[in-house]
Amino acid sequence: MRIIAGSAGSIPLQVPRTLTRPTTDRVRESLFAVLGDLTAGARVLDLFAGSGSLGLEALSRGAVSADFVESHGPACEAIQKNLEKSRLAGGRVHRREVLAFLGGVSSARYDLIFADPPYARSDAERELLEKLLTSPALAGSLAPGGLLVLESLSSAPLPENDLWKVKEERTYGVTRVSFLAPVNREAP
Repeated sequence: MRIIAGSAGSIPLQVPRTLTRPTTDRVRESLFAVLGDLTAGARVLDLFAGSGSLGLEALSRGAVSADFVESHGPACEAIQKNLEKSRLAGGRVHRREVLAFLGGVSSARYDLIFADPPYARSDAERELLEKLLTSPALAGSLAPGGLLVLESLSSAPLPENDLWKVKEERTYGVTRVSFLAPVNREAP
């Protein structure tokens, strides 16, 4: 696993050995191709960050900042090491549960929010995905014109909700990447 493009392109990433499912290079390359120039100058939030590959890729491609939110200690250590190794500025690691972090964010607004929660294979994982997508704090954390990029299990439908609309979706094997905008605001 590596950073694909930008100022830190080709730098290998440390990946925690347990409790993570890193976004593959192929999926990252495709989702950043869809985002195009939206990454340049963006403020990024990487939820369920794992190795930090999505936020690191965004920083490498010109994002001005990235907040990495991850509850697993070894994953936070890997993200910190990846930030140091890549020498990318603007990254901050937050060891917190995602919903608790979102509940404490009052004024931060992000242009891009990446969310890669555990795939909804169990009731608890489906419930977590539903809580995430129905969280007013998540929708409120997105800047006008921003996008939520959500990875999920391609065989499981997204939970019904009134906060988000799907702008585009791509499927890569078991992974679905959904580009979502708030219902009451348009994304580019």
